[in-house]
Parts: sequence; structure tokens; C-alpha cells
Amino acid sequence: MTKMLKAAVIGTGVISKEHLSFLDQSDRAHLVSVCDLSPAAARYAAQRYHADSTYTDYHQMLDEVTPDVVHILTPPQTHLQIAKDCLAAGTHVICEKPITPTYDEFKELWAIAQSHNRCLIENHNYRFNESILAIEKLVKDGLLGEVQEVEVRIALAVRSGGAFADENLPHPIHKLPAGVVHDVITHLCYLVLRFLPDFDRISAAWSNHGGGDLFKYDDLDAILIAGSQHARLRFSCHTLPECFAVTVRGSRGYAETDLFQPYLRCVIPRKAGKLLSPLINHFVNGYELMGASLTNFRRKIMQQTPYEGLHRLLDKTYEALSEGNPPPISFEDMERTSRLIAALLAEGNRV
Repeated sequence: MTKMLKAAVIGTGVISKEHLSFLDQSDRAHLVSVCDLSPAAARYAAQRYHADSTYTDYHQMLDEVTPDVVHILTPPQTHLQIAKDCLAAGTHVICEKPITPTYDEFKELWAIAQSHNRCLIENHNYRFNESILAIEKLVKDGLLGEVQEVEVRIALAVRSGGAFADENLPHPIHKLPAGVVHDVITHLCYLVLRFLPDFDRISAAWSNHGGGDLFKYDDLDAILIAGSQHARLRFSCHTLPECFAVTVRGSRGYAETDLFQPYLRCVIPRKAGKLLSPLINHFVNGYELMGASLTNFRRKIMQQTPYEGLHRLLDKTYEALSEGNPPPISFEDMERTSRLIAALLAEGNRV
């Protein structure tokens, strides 16, 4: 029989909907509590997703409910202390990105997790989206050849409105080392590192093209080099439309996708030979794009989000925790990601 783990959630912000909907539906988890500083927000989430109890003090929740797993979904500046307390209470921790604002804080938190023999997992959800898994399979099967270049590009109109653009009520993310870019930089880094195992040299250009005091930066253009392999990380709020594009180029071909409008375009040598391969690639990719258009239209109608990988990640995580196996996000995954973010911010790597 599947072992049911007692799960609790701290924080009821926007991303909590995805975590709570998984916990409500999972046969591996039982949602025992929701905690938020707002009693009304906690009650609403508990009613909507069938939690057993609500709290406004997570210390009291840890003492009285004794969850097996805690999802920390609060602002990043609060992660370190809350995670410390949860680990000390004997719970596994699933934490939203960035797990900590700095690399040194991550190392401190990991040491605490090890000392309590508990799992610490940062949310690397886009790794588990279907199109990223498909590109990984292409690489594993050798269809792209040896990976030579990786590019991850995010374009978001963060200055045009929404939570980040309100100068009268600044978002907590603005206080992080990379400002608003810190909200997505974890995604940029862990996706690059899925295909580029490590990095030797970094050149990062941080800019505030829109000016003003609210935004530290609104643009990042960075190059990573590891031996003969190159990677580019790109964030912009000016080069619209919005996108989340991933391209992996190998010695034989390349594959690309956009996680906001999922599709898979793959250009590789075909069995018909060098002369006909371009035509076959056009035909196959055209057929795939038509199918993706219909799928994306249906997703819009059903109000589905790009977070489909999060449910897959959480399911794999709860399966591993239930069976005593290593979780799908390893220490090495989180360490390299946190170290890369620190390297991108280091003054010596700036241009």
C-alpha cells in the first residue's frame, strides 16, 4: 500500500494553488494543515483544498500537527529561518525558489538538513515539463550529438504592471541581490545546468534599462563557458512578446521549445539523407507545431498553466520520500544552481 505522508503548507501566495491542488489530489499525501499570517487566507485555502486545520503561527503548527513534509511558499527572505525550524522539528522541506538569497545561506541550510537526516528540496519545476523531458531524451539518445550550446531566455513585461511594478507597495523580491530578476534566475540556471554540467568562465551584463530606483536590474545577458561548451542566460522585460524559450544545440542538430506556449521543434539528420533532411524537418516540425497549437488552445480554454512540471516533480518527490529513496532534486542540482547564481552576481564576473 502507498504510504500517506502528512503534508503542511506555509504561505498562501499565488504559487500555493499549484502545491495545494497537488496535495488535494495525491494518494501519497494528506494535507493536514495550511499556515498563513492571514487567518482569512489560511481558512480559504484549507476549505478549498480540504486541509484538516489552519494556523497563523507555524511553530504551533509544527508542534501540534507534526507533519512529515512542509512546503515553504513564503517570500525568499523568510525561507532560511522557517526551513531551519521545520528541519529541527523533524520534517522534510520542499521550498520554493530561490531556496535562499545567497549561496552561503544555502550551504548553511544544507548542513542543517544533513544533521537532522531530513530531505531538503528546492522547486526546480520546469525541469519536469514535458518538452524539457523530451529534449533531455533527445540528448540521451544521441540524436542531437554532443551538446555544444544552450540558451535559456525569459521575457516578462515586469515593468508594465502587476506585483513588481507598484512603487507604493514594493514587492519583497526587489530586496534580493538580483532584484526582480531573482524571481526567475533559479529557473534560468537549473535549466542551463541540465545540459551544461558545470561552468569554467562567466561574463554577466546586468542592466537597468528602464531606470528609476524601484528596479535594481531589468535585464541580464550572461555567457557561460565550460571547455568547448557555451551557454547563454537571458532575461529581458523589453524584448516582447513574453516567452520562456529553451534551445539546446548539439554537434548533429538542435531542439527548442517555449515553456509558456509549449511545442518541440527538432532539427536533426533524417534517414532520407543530407539533401532531404531539411525538407523532412520542415514537414515534421510543421505537423508538430499544428498539434501544439491545438493543445495550447485547449490549455488556454481550460485555464491550465505552465506549471505542469510541478505536479510531476511533487509526485516523484513524495514517491521517493514514501519509499526512502533519494528525491528527484539532488544536493548537486541545488548546489550548482545556487553557486551559479552567486557567480553571476559576483563583481569579478560583471561586464
